[in-house]
Amino acid sequence: MTDGPRIEARENGPLVAKGVTRMTGPDGAAIETKTVMALCRCGHSRTKPFCDGSHARVGFTGAGGEPAGPDRVLTYAGAEVSVSFNPRLCAHAAECGRLARNVFDTAKKPWVQPDNGTRAEIEAVIRACPSGALKIAAPEGLGPDLFPDDRAQIVVQKNGPYWVLGVAPPAPLQGKGMSPRKYVLCRCGLSGAKPFCDGSHRDQGWRDGN
Repeated sequence: MTDGPRIEARENGPLVAKGVTRMTGPDGAAIETKTVMALCRCGHSRTKPFCDGSHARVGFTGAGGEPAGPDRVLTYAGAEVSVSFNPRLCAHAAECGRLARNVFDTAKKPWVQPDNGTRAEIEAVIRACPSGALKIAAPEGLGPDLFPDDRAQIVVQKNGPYWVLGVAPPAPLQGKGMSPRKYVLCRCGLSGAKPFCDGSHRDQGWRDGN
């Protein structure tokens, strides 16, 4: 077991974060941390992001379901840089379209067109991608992971998941190319890839007030 910060998933219960020192809320403000914190992942706590025991009341189950996307690596080739994408890992954060819609546009086919942007733009998107679904594609396979410089260890997204950075994960990695240092955890209780997020919060219209 790692001695550094880590997250554990209690069976049919909360996520337990240990040794996490930086956490921010949906408004970007810092959330006071404790050495051990129980975080809601059933989607029903009245004290989100912390657990209040609602998982027992609603009969939450921490297993089962089918992940929303296939576990396969798709490559989009460009003259200067190529991009890889694993649908299984995507949490629909949409950082790619927000930062570089000229390259990443789901209204177009293919939705990733590397030649429409610069390498710097693409690398900025890959650093920002919270799930690690996007990477630089290298001739020998997947390129190295890229990480943001100033993101908190846990970021609570409004009406969405936990973005996690630099904290040991609570379960084996779920897809090709997934990083143990940058991933997204389900907060709504609806994911088919629990404890990881598969974007079901968006698809099923989950809200923090639930």
